[in-house]
Amino acid sequence: MEAKKVVLSVFIAALLPIGDIHAQESGKVEATLSGDLVSSYVWRGFKQAGASVQPSLSVGYKGWSLSGWASTDIGGNDHKEVDFSLGYSLGGLNIALTDYWWDGEDANRYFSCPADGNTGHLFEAGVSYALPGSFPLSLSWNTFLLGEGNKKADGNNSFSTYVEVAYPFKIKEVDFTISAGFLPWESAVYGPEMDGFKFTSIQIGASREMEINERFSLPIFASIIANPAVEDIHFVLGITLK
Repeated sequence: MEAKKVVLSVFIAALLPIGDIHAQESGKVEATLSGDLVSSYVWRGFKQAGASVQPSLSVGYKGWSLSGWASTDIGGNDHKEVDFSLGYSLGGLNIALTDYWWDGEDANRYFSCPADGNTGHLFEAGVSYALPGSFPLSLSWNTFLLGEGNKKADGNNSFSTYVEVAYPFKIKEVDFTISAGFLPWESAVYGPEMDGFKFTSIQIGASREMEINERFSLPIFASIIANPAVEDIHFVLGITLK
C-alpha cells in the first residue's frame, strides 16, 4: 500500500503544472481546467464505471459559461462519456442545457445519424437555485428533452427527470454536503425498471485539502451514495487536479 501511495504522489506531482490554466482577459473572461481521479463513477445513484479519469474545461463570460466534461474508465471496460453544457448563472440561480454522449469506446458515430435515429446523444435542461444567507439549501431539477434513450416502451418521450435537494455544512476543516435525489415519474434514461416515483440517491459527501507539504496541498473527496430504488450502495473516493 505504501508503494502505491508513493507512485500516486509522483504521478500527481508530474501533472500539477497543467492542473490549472485559470486565465482572465480584462477581468471578464475566465477559463478553468481541472480533472478528477475517482475510484468509481456514480451518477445520480447509478454506477456507470469503475475507476475513472474525469477532465473538465470551462470558459465563462458575464454569467455565461461553455463547458466540457468527460469520463473514461481506466479498467479497460471501454466506458467513454463526453458532455458539453451551455449555462447561465445569476446569484444563486443556475440554468444549463447539456448534450450527453455515452456510446462508449469504438462507437465511432459521434457526428452521424443512423437510420434508426439513435445518435447516442441525449439533451437535458436543468435549473438549480441555492438559498442565500446562513441556510444555503439548494434545489435542482433536470429533465431530458430529446434522445432515443429517453423513450418509453411505447415510443413516447418519457421526459426523464431527476430532482435533488442538497445542503452543505462544515465541520472543522472538512466540507460536507448531504443530498437526496429522486425520479418523480417514469424515466427511461435511468433504466426500464424506473417506472414511477423512485429515490435513487441519498448521499453524504465530504471534501478537504490534504496537505502534502508546506507548498502543496491536494483536494480530496469521498461520498457514500445509497440508491434505495435498486438496493445498492457506493463509497467513492477521489482527488482533484487543478
